[in-house]
Amino acid sequence: VEARGRLFRTRSEEITVAVRSWRMIGKALRPLPEKWHGLSDVETRYRQRELDLIANERSREIARTRAAVVASVRRFFDGRGFMEVETPVLQEEAGGAAARPFYTHHGALDRDLALRISLELHLKRLVIGGFDKVFEIGRVFRNEGISHRHNPEFTLLESYEAYADYHDVARMVEDLVRTVVRDVTGSLEVPYGEQVVDLGGEWRRTTYREALLEHTGIDYLQHPEPEQMRTLARDRGVAVDDGPSWGTALDGLMAAYVEPHLVQPTFIFDYPAELSPLAKRKRDDPRLVERFELFALGYELANAYSEQNDPVEQRRRLQEQTAMASEGDEEVEVADEAFIRALEYGMPPAGGLGIGIERLVMLVTGEHSIREVILFPTMREPGG
Repeated sequence: VEARGRLFRTRSEEITVAVRSWRMIGKALRPLPEKWHGLSDVETRYRQRELDLIANERSREIARTRAAVVASVRRFFDGRGFMEVETPVLQEEAGGAAARPFYTHHGALDRDLALRISLELHLKRLVIGGFDKVFEIGRVFRNEGISHRHNPEFTLLESYEAYADYHDVARMVEDLVRTVVRDVTGSLEVPYGEQVVDLGGEWRRTTYREALLEHTGIDYLQHPEPEQMRTLARDRGVAVDDGPSWGTALDGLMAAYVEPHLVQPTFIFDYPAELSPLAKRKRDDPRLVERFELFALGYELANAYSEQNDPVEQRRRLQEQTAMASEGDEEVEVADEAFIRALEYGMPPAGGLGIGIERLVMLVTGEHSIREVILFPTMREPGG
């Protein structure tokens, strides 16, 4: 309804219009949520986000915060001389991450295409083409489960910088996260339930091996066989099938016993090589790669490494992943021939970074569920 008239306040200070004329400008056929109590049913809030936004100021605030986070990220990379680019969503091979893709069929070309699971391989091809600093913020799609930390469709930031390594990227990430949080909240202390995440202090740095030893007593380098690692995982209550690789079982231990303790910002450096086929091996220990992940609030916030730029080594390691897939491990890297061909023209050393925008917004807002920071999250069937 559109109304024209004189605006005034009642004795109870309620803003009121003394209407002179009015007209109907749109039909509302359903009642809105009750004014004072809002909309509290979680399922309704997520399935009918428009009602949630009408009823709940907190939901509107989170949406505005998300927009502010993305704007701050863009300013950060613009200020450092990175060029923003766009790469294909539909791809012949979905590479760049260990995840199962979604597929669609292109009618005119009569062939199946995958929805991208990562931005990585095309961005590195741009580095090969001569763009030394590139970044992209875009949707990716992973055919995996739904949880309070995972949604099949999410927004990913990736950046690549020629002549940088993972230590350079770690310094940049620390600056990036602090800049974004300060821009959006005005503080470097983030409330999270009963805890406060202090981003202004010194961020802890440790290695994958040290972190796993600290929380499980396991030195994974002493257990190189897949069955050994599966047994260790099962003995500690981690569900592992017979098919998954050594690395899958190891990562299950990490997720169950280490990550929940990483509430304050913590860098985990130097991952086992099997977990990171696109990363460069450490020069002083080829069993490891130059990779780190940043954790806060008990979950991964960023993933980065010194990029593998040797085409011979890259082909060999991706072929190993393909062999693992044939043995039943579905979440492995696939060999992308177009990417390997591009590497054969020569790629400079580079440092790459990936950050889930939703995870960053969860940090800024203190939200515990990824569905709170996605306007229209993927939902199970009602009652499912």
